[in-house]
Amino acid sequence: MKFANRGEAGKLLGAELQRYAGVEGLIVLALPGGGIPVATEVARVLNAPLDVFVVHHLRVPGQDELILGAISSGGTKVLNYHVVQTYDISQREIDEAAERELVSLKAEEAALRGGKPPVEIRDRTVILVDEGMASGATMRAAASVIASAEPRKLIVAVPASSESACADVGAQVDEIVCLRTEPELASVSEAYEA
Repeated sequence: MKFANRGEAGKLLGAELQRYAGVEGLIVLALPGGGIPVATEVARVLNAPLDVFVVHHLRVPGQDELILGAISSGGTKVLNYHVVQTYDISQREIDEAAERELVSLKAEEAALRGGKPPVEIRDRTVILVDEGMASGATMRAAASVIASAEPRKLIVAVPASSESACADVGAQVDEIVCLRTEPELASVSEAYEA
């Protein structure tokens, strides 16, 4: 069963997270792209402030469809070591990919926030939302950076996920909410009709 769209998925996710409505210091962080419409509805349901948290995929040089990991604000990287080893990707190639993505990541972050600084995360309850997780690399990168900022509690919430990504990311955060899991999810778009 697919979600009609990301707005519908966000409303359902918000209903699942209703126990956090009214929690002091609550903030909803959206991963850009499809995560923004989902998180917008979650924040609306919970009557919580909303901000963005930017993470980009690191791609294998010359093979843009192959993702070797992700990088997030502050330059924190999460690598898919299976891809790195299988394709014998050097540290230099990883560093070059990270350097390229960091430039566009900073520009995107500035545009999405309208030049405003990121919100303070320390000692707050953070609900990190995306449209879904296939490999989970993007969410692991975002969660690592957010955890290093010492939130009171970190909850990851997604409408759809592969079983492995839900388990992997869940082991890294205080709580995970995956409305629907599939044994395999090749692409997050598979979870949506539109």
